[in-house]
Amino acid sequence: DYDFGAAFDGDGDRNMILGHKAFFVTPSDSLAVLAAHLECIPYFQRTGVKGYARSMPTGAAVDRVAAANSKEIFEVPTGWKYFGNLMDAGRLSLCGEESFGTGSDHIREKDGIWAVLAWLSVIAHTGKPVHEILQAHWAKFGRNFFTRYDYEDCESDSCNKMMSELEASVIAANFVGKVLTAGGKSYKVKTADNYKYTDPIDNSVASKQGIRVIFEDGSRLIYRLSGTGSSGATVRLYVESYESDPASLGLDASVALQPLIQVALELSKLPQFTGRDKPTVIT
Repeated sequence: DYDFGAAFDGDGDRNMILGHKAFFVTPSDSLAVLAAHLECIPYFQRTGVKGYARSMPTGAAVDRVAAANSKEIFEVPTGWKYFGNLMDAGRLSLCGEESFGTGSDHIREKDGIWAVLAWLSVIAHTGKPVHEILQAHWAKFGRNFFTRYDYEDCESDSCNKMMSELEASVIAANFVGKVLTAGGKSYKVKTADNYKYTDPIDNSVASKQGIRVIFEDGSRLIYRLSGTGSSGATVRLYVESYESDPASLGLDASVALQPLIQVALELSKLPQFTGRDKPTVIT
């Protein structure tokens, strides 16, 4: 019967937001909602809002808020250090990552307690419960359905081969414009690459940060590989599907994303390379 819930990790730098009946707010949506309501927080009333940033795998919901508010939006590699340069340069007010980290320029680190207090400010300002805040946000901006599949302790050589073959496929000249279909839905490829980031402040370069497939409707597939040592590799698959149809905004994420998940698995041959028929963890 509770209307609001929050969870933290051991040191309080990560946070999870829940509404009535365990209504789950994805970190990507949480970041976007805060971005859309920063004016209700006294700190930003004093300092103004400079810009927003998210890690590359994080859902792009905040990008739509940035466009509506005529603010800068930065997409950076995974790793909080990439937000620090932007904060120091005065380009960034709010940032977040899909792994439940949220922060602002009041400090250079992620701050889960601050994020929850910011959410309480939004609730007080709007007078709405969590699920209604999200519904209003989706009605205005559309919804970025998002999930992450983790395949842990996989065979390193097979995973490296999978990523190499996948990269070769997506950077091929004929891949852009290709239509990928599953579950009665079709997705036309707009661009694809192995993500490379050039820091706009110090011009440092971070390359091979994850294979991206971006579709014309704004949907995305991201593949990342980590921990390829003797203990086994972890493959992370990020699936994001944008939906603006009001009739579809309330769908369960697992239902809305199923066609694109199937596309992601078929494109990468992930089950064949990992020998897994399901992920270890779904977020």
